[in-house]
Amino acid sequence: MSRLYGDPIEVWTRDGEPSQFVWRDRLYVVRRILDHWVVAREWWKTSETDPGERRFWRVEATPDREVGTYELRFDTASGGWLLLRAWD
Repeated sequence: MSRLYGDPIEVWTRDGEPSQFVWRDRLYVVRRILDHWVVAREWWKTSETDPGERRFWRVEATPDREVGTYELRFDTASGGWLLLRAWD
């Protein structure tokens, strides 16, 4: 079962992929990237400074010994990250 959040998070990347993130004052280490995809906005909503992409990652991560699955999103326009979903 998954839960939706949409919480802003701080993310560290390595080679363009998330390697660690802080969510609710806890540091999570990404153990494995399960999936990655890009969603582009409609062409009329983009500009030279805003390509209008949102990049998504589904990852396995852990703050301790228990590994969970999380969906992260990076918005190229704002440069911000969100934790969208977590699975039990």
